[in-house]
Amino acid sequence: MTSAVTPPASRSTYRHGDLRRALLEAGIELARQGGPSAIVLREATRRAGVVPNAAYRHFASREDLLLAVRAAALSELASAMETELDKLDGNSPPADYARASLRAVGAGYLRFAWLEPGLFRTAFAPADGPLKVPPADKAGRGGLDPFQLLSAALDRMAAADLLTPERRHAAEYLAWSSVHGLAMLVIEGPLRGFSPSQVEAVGQRLLEMVEKGL
Repeated sequence: MTSAVTPPASRSTYRHGDLRRALLEAGIELARQGGPSAIVLREATRRAGVVPNAAYRHFASREDLLLAVRAAALSELASAMETELDKLDGNSPPADYARASLRAVGAGYLRFAWLEPGLFRTAFAPADGPLKVPPADKAGRGGLDPFQLLSAALDRMAAADLLTPERRHAAEYLAWSSVHGLAMLVIEGPLRGFSPSQVEAVGQRLLEMVEKGL
């Protein structure tokens, strides 16, 4: 009697030579589910289907994996902002397009925080060292990271004579602080109970205030 031979289970977690990508994707999913504190190197290796020691060829420590996931989260945030920019009418008058661009990057920022709180918190998680990754790793499809997308929108405001050179100076930090503050209130502060429509309404009012306040 011939017994059936069960073929070995195929490994679907990563391709040969692409373990770093598999570990990074595992770290991203951990962050998505639980924020930066959920990123654990041992758990990432378990999800990738390898022994823990294998990870050290690509990430020397949990901190290294966290930094890589932070960059990936920033890249996803930039892409969310670009998605809002893509909705704009590029043939609008320069002043109208500039105003819409500033609101679009803010709306994309807030929407990402609302929909992906774990990744959003990870994108701005404190770390022991600088973000030691290539700039492209934290950029969106167009090659700009979130801060650069905001800067570009403010440059459009200045080019359309909506911001004087004096008021354009360091405007990124004022706009960013306002929008980021609301995002944090929504995802882990007293506004956590707001419905999506309430978040949208408050967000639009804030963006209007930012635009007019600059």
